[in-house]
Amino acid sequence: MSLDAMTRTRTETDSLGSMQIPADAYWGIHTARALENFPISKRPISVYRDLVRALAMVKQASARANKEIGVLDPEKADLIDRAAQLVIDDQFHDQFVVGVIQGGAGTSTNMNANEVITNIALELAGREKGDYEFLSPIDDTNRSQSTNDVYPTAVKIGLSLDLQTLLEELDLLRRSFLAKAVEFHDVLKVGRTQLQDAVPMTLGQEFNGFATTLGEDYNRLLENRYLLMEINMGATAIGTGITTHPDYSNAVLRHLREITGLDLELATDLVESTSDTGAFMSFSSSLKRNAIKLSKICNDLRLLSSGPQAGLGEINLPARQAGSSIMPGKVNPVIPEVVNQVAFAVAGSDLTVTMAVEGGQLQLNAFEPVIAHSIFQSITWMRRAMHTLRVNCIDGITANRERLGAMVGSSVGVITALTPFIGYAAAAALAKTALLTGRNVADLVVEAGLMSREEVTKQLSPARLSGLEAITAAIPVVDADSVTDKPNAPDLDDV
Repeated sequence: MSLDAMTRTRTETDSLGSMQIPADAYWGIHTARALENFPISKRPISVYRDLVRALAMVKQASARANKEIGVLDPEKADLIDRAAQLVIDDQFHDQFVVGVIQGGAGTSTNMNANEVITNIALELAGREKGDYEFLSPIDDTNRSQSTNDVYPTAVKIGLSLDLQTLLEELDLLRRSFLAKAVEFHDVLKVGRTQLQDAVPMTLGQEFNGFATTLGEDYNRLLENRYLLMEINMGATAIGTGITTHPDYSNAVLRHLREITGLDLELATDLVESTSDTGAFMSFSSSLKRNAIKLSKICNDLRLLSSGPQAGLGEINLPARQAGSSIMPGKVNPVIPEVVNQVAFAVAGSDLTVTMAVEGGQLQLNAFEPVIAHSIFQSITWMRRAMHTLRVNCIDGITANRERLGAMVGSSVGVITALTPFIGYAAAAALAKTALLTGRNVADLVVEAGLMSREEVTKQLSPARLSGLEAITAAIPVVDADSVTDKPNAPDLDDV
């Protein structure tokens, strides 16, 4: 671009006065004022692709509705329709430049959309940018609308579109854990409760549990999607529908459903719907639930892979990068760690949403921009975190089978499987003996005469220990006192 092109401007005027706008910009004076007023986040709304597309969908549906009910010239409506479609098709997104954090309840975002779509339409008509006498951002592109119904509707549509990509990534992650569950189905390990040794299980069962909890979150997010389906188009300023045609709401709803493919519904009380942002709080909470549960899984992965020599060392995470600038050979669990941090951020964003929802006053909540930014950021970061967790971690996990087998073999927790046959008291006494002497639990049980070698071997099989094979019949419990007199039996009273 030449220096002349960069310095050329056009003059635009609003109720506050006139400003020089870059000649090549598709945005106008209202956007320019927002750029001056809100240099906060340094992140334009275009970072959220689906929000921009949703804004264009609302403008397109409104143009079609206005044309249908006869309040907008068909030629103008068609130009707006065509311009909006270009934005829906991912063009001109770099022109959506206002910051994600802004005052005014989203007015700057709505005006940015009005100006960009209007100037695209003007070019389609062979006109110059800024020729608002021919096609106006407010009187035509914003006809029958207000920021107060456009913005929340666009946010809900954008979140619905964004959620679909999150659900797809979540399901891929769930399937990755399932694949590992199958791979590790026969790997026995020691389970743990309160970080203490518990009863045996398989590594496959542990990973299947991870997959199951992610599947539950998938369903919860899918169920909560309905919260985003209620819109307030036609409410205009406060829900009374001032400046709109009586047929506009139903017409724009019908067109929005067709354009978005979403099962949108018009709120029964537009005044209430315009002022209430509780749906965003509930939806944000479901995202936080997913993030926190995913973080817990990552905590487990870090513990299970700890070491590799002085920790649990049960699994190996893929080595992704050097872990220290001073300790040669050190490799850290960087992928689970970054997912943990995303979860912390999502939890913080959820609190932001909660406070912003509470901060609404009377007929409008002025803080919808930070609500939108917080939830869009949560979805975006979670989707990316799930992707890197799956591709750079889960798919490459291996099991330390020999170490796991040795730990199970030396674990006194296996005696829990024998309590139905020898009783809790005898099992507790033998467990103490095994811990003190380091001897094998099975040998102690047989020596005590409590069970035969064949019976012990059967009950301590991998299938029985992990619960994959149910106990079908009980062996009569031997009286512990009657075996303490045997020559080689441990003295249970002295243990």
